[in-house]
Amino acid sequence: MRHSVMALAVSALLCTAPCLAAARADGAALANERDAAVAAEQAGLAAARREYPALFAAAYQRYPQLPAGLLEGIAYVQSRWAMLDGQTEAAAESPSAVGLMGLYNGNGFRDQVGAAAKLLNVSRGQIERDAYWNVMGAAALLAEARIEAGRSATEADLLRAYAGQNSVRADAIDAFARESFAYDVLLSLDRGVDDNGIRIAARPIAWETQFSPDALVRQRAPFVRLDLSRGSVEVDGYRVDPVEEVLKADAGSSGKSEDPVLNSTDYGPALWVASPYYHGRGGTAISAVAIHTMQGSYAGSISWFQNNPSSVSAHYLIRSSDGQVTQMVREAQAAHHIGSQNNYTLGIEHEGYVNNAAWYTTAMYNASSALTRHFCSVHGINCATAYNGPAHSGIVVLSSAIKIKGHQHFPDNTHTDPGINWDWPRYYGLLNPGSGGSTVVLDTFESSEGHFTSTPAYSGSTTGIDASSTAERNCTIAKVGSCSEHLSLVDNPGNTQAWSVRFLSGGGAAGSNTSVARNGRVGFWVYVGGSGFSVGVGVDDGAATERSTLRAVAANTWTYVEWNLADAAQWDAWVGGNGAIDAANVTLDAIWFERAHTTFTVNAYIDEVQWRSN
Repeated sequence: MRHSVMALAVSALLCTAPCLAAARADGAALANERDAAVAAEQAGLAAARREYPALFAAAYQRYPQLPAGLLEGIAYVQSRWAMLDGQTEAAAESPSAVGLMGLYNGNGFRDQVGAAAKLLNVSRGQIERDAYWNVMGAAALLAEARIEAGRSATEADLLRAYAGQNSVRADAIDAFARESFAYDVLLSLDRGVDDNGIRIAARPIAWETQFSPDALVRQRAPFVRLDLSRGSVEVDGYRVDPVEEVLKADAGSSGKSEDPVLNSTDYGPALWVASPYYHGRGGTAISAVAIHTMQGSYAGSISWFQNNPSSVSAHYLIRSSDGQVTQMVREAQAAHHIGSQNNYTLGIEHEGYVNNAAWYTTAMYNASSALTRHFCSVHGINCATAYNGPAHSGIVVLSSAIKIKGHQHFPDNTHTDPGINWDWPRYYGLLNPGSGGSTVVLDTFESSEGHFTSTPAYSGSTTGIDASSTAERNCTIAKVGSCSEHLSLVDNPGNTQAWSVRFLSGGGAAGSNTSVARNGRVGFWVYVGGSGFSVGVGVDDGAATERSTLRAVAANTWTYVEWNLADAAQWDAWVGGNGAIDAANVTLDAIWFERAHTTFTVNAYIDEVQWRSN
């Protein structure tokens, strides 16, 4: 007989060995049901997304002055290409937004819906519920913002002017929210997106022309296309980190006292942007962590937590695209995030919506788990008391012995986040490293593209192939399971360069990938539809990027390739490297494909990227 969800949640505390075995079996069954539900959800979204490129094209035709890709990027940042209904729960963590473009409809923010309806002479209802008019409304607002910003304005300036963040303030904090919005949109263009029907062509962004150096440091922007002859780019007062490929400030060149956005003093990796909504804990000790979903965007919630009708806030917020963390309430204070449970809890808000799993990225899970491990260390919370069961769609109050759990799991609340799409066993494994066995599967491609959401032409280190090359999940050929990652490598007709393809993992950011121990091997299955190919991997080891020796692979057959991280003979120096893996833990940077020049298009497939212990 199947156990109830509640019984499963506390079975580890109550059951004997036979009961625990049954609970595990039921938990696995429910986990499989969750995976199937996520796959069905994403398939439904992918089907709807097939219509959206035509809507964007129609908007660009009507407003040809708009830079290519901005509409697609805004839709990605605001909704992940899903129609939003604008519904929010009481004491919401973010303002309501509607439609594919995530337009705001007032309530303290700019009434983008009303402004768009006026510009297009259509009803509010059409803007809110019809994807065509929602896209046209955003395009009209963007065209108006271009006029206001002036012809010399950068794309970042245009996006700041367009942004719908808090309309009742025009202070430095609101400026930071607008900066974050502009950065995230341009990041989607810089990386490109090809995942579950979302397709945004990669377009390299000249970051140094879009933002000031301090803003680039704040946003951790991928400032550089690698200069392979030197491995770095120098800017007065700043340097490019060779591992993370982001701009960092030299001592004394950033963090000016007048800058309203500073580094957190509670948690080093976080930015500090103060919210006015908090109160003292009254002597109550911190003993639990609440996991939230914003039901909105990162930039929108930062602005919302500055001024909202319910005085809601949270301690930390995490961005989906790259895991950036912003703190808004000191840990010593109680944030207004979970009603009667505020005094003893810490709250983490995660960007996105509960009904779309695409928001919960590897970068977000990694950043969130690192933050929660900080909580465990500083406040004496046992990370092993985190919830480790199936996700829930509604309110399920869990035992007080479970200290790290969702908003929906605490008593006296009406919220259902983080919802059915949050992967609790994955989160538990990140909080408690080593609990997952001797093999860590980094990417299966069964339900999503995982880490590999960039196009294979991204980065200045890729040569020989054309920008029309693509990468997408394919479920007609696979070595393990039903799906693999398919790369269509198209020759660049403009030159005869040898092919050297750096297929990025995690968009090239180390923090977006899963950390694994040096005492192991990194490998994957590969199939190429042409002869003459060799493959390799790049690995970030905390101080540099090392590149593996190459492995030749036969044509038209699956081959498993792997490299021992502890064997220096299998590694060469690449960017800032010394030809050896030095750190105790590393992350995968990229999979490389090498071949002499050919004019033929070649299909390649990757499956089951994994780490195995030595």
